[in-house]
Amino acid sequence: MSHRRIPKRKAILAGAGAVGVAAAAILLPNANASQTEDDAASDPAPRVMSAASVAGLIEKLAPQLGEAYGGAYYDAEKQQVIVNVVGNDNEVNVEVKKAGAVARSVQNSTDRLTSATRTLTSRATIPGTAWAVDPRTNQVLVTADRTVTGDRWNRLESAVESLGADTARIQKSTGEFKPFLEGGDAIFGGGARCSLGFNVTTQDGRPGFLTAGHCGVAADQWSDAQDGAPIGTVQAATFPGDGDFALVTYDDPAVEAPSAVDVGGGQTVEITQAADAAVGQQVSRMGSTTGLNDGEVTGLNATVNYPEGTVTGLVQTDVCAEPGDSGGALFTQDGSALGLTSGGSGDCTAGGETFFQPVTTALAAVGAEIGAGAGGNGDAGEAGDAGAANAGAGDAGTANAGAGGEDAGNAGAGDAGAANAGAEDAGDADDAGAGIEGVGIPGVGEVGAGRNG
Repeated sequence: MSHRRIPKRKAILAGAGAVGVAAAAILLPNANASQTEDDAASDPAPRVMSAASVAGLIEKLAPQLGEAYGGAYYDAEKQQVIVNVVGNDNEVNVEVKKAGAVARSVQNSTDRLTSATRTLTSRATIPGTAWAVDPRTNQVLVTADRTVTGDRWNRLESAVESLGADTARIQKSTGEFKPFLEGGDAIFGGGARCSLGFNVTTQDGRPGFLTAGHCGVAADQWSDAQDGAPIGTVQAATFPGDGDFALVTYDDPAVEAPSAVDVGGGQTVEITQAADAAVGQQVSRMGSTTGLNDGEVTGLNATVNYPEGTVTGLVQTDVCAEPGDSGGALFTQDGSALGLTSGGSGDCTAGGETFFQPVTTALAAVGAEIGAGAGGNGDAGEAGDAGAANAGAGDAGTANAGAGGEDAGNAGAGDAGAANAGAEDAGDADDAGAGIEGVGIPGVGEVGAGRNG
């Protein structure tokens, strides 16, 4: 889908003794059973939680559990948070239950599993391999693609076996790990094709967007059409290393960059926040090659050894992706931005493993925000005039136009066009809400499609 950039002002969680002994033998089990039932009745029931609450709960609970903590994941079917606990310390289990989660006894602590990943890093950093902690099996899951054979396979297998079967396991992938970048259409730079992830606002208030770091190092400038004029310039890019992300700022500081993902069929998902992913969480991915696809988070803090180099700190999923989807948005249907497509194996016919750069990490690194004033510095006070010019087009835009930071970039999915920023456009109602059709995802799109006429 093409991206039509709109200038700001146009967009809108023996004897008696024997009898006594016999009585005691009969009564004691009953007494114990009653006590157990009472204790069980006093235990708080697990709370129904959303996947989005997992990160916050674990952030507070993990430090309290200390060495007993063995990771956590989300049970989507029961809508519960499952917390892995090492040992039989009742106080630890009580803390977990107080938090509204379910305590699950496991063998490996998070520290032990993290140590196992360090061993893999030192002994098995081989192109075509990846590993991540899987809290559901309480192991490190190691994956090798089809290129890992011969001596490289023997080396990997030896490293995994040294950790013990209870700590790590290995699986083969039929695909090949690679970044999903390809020559073609969508957003273009230096002959490469990628997808835009999420629109953001930089520290200085300029509109920009996040994409994959391997896209950002491939070219300095990006266009929304093959051989077209550049629309954005790369300001920061990380790949390989501690992530796979890039920040691109729009060359036109007045461009509207709505915080929304176009999911096709004229529907959009407004992106209201950046959030951390949780294992077991249901997610969606949008990319310029394969469009909208759904799946589940299967691992966190993954390490992937691409041919181009090792990337750490990624989210692992079973959502399919293909070349050209690089940089595309990983998000939830309730509007949380989670990740940027990095790479993986397989395709959307055979399936495979995919990896994503966490959005929260990328934002912190580049100093940007999701959905905060994505239209740049607005002129407070003009919103009233803008609304007057577009009566009936919706109020979201009038409330936020020119807010200068907080909401200008979220001016109503479907009504963003209602807010022109200038009295000189008071008569230009026909142009209001002309729509923004996405930047290569297709993914930022058709916000403000309401036309007044």
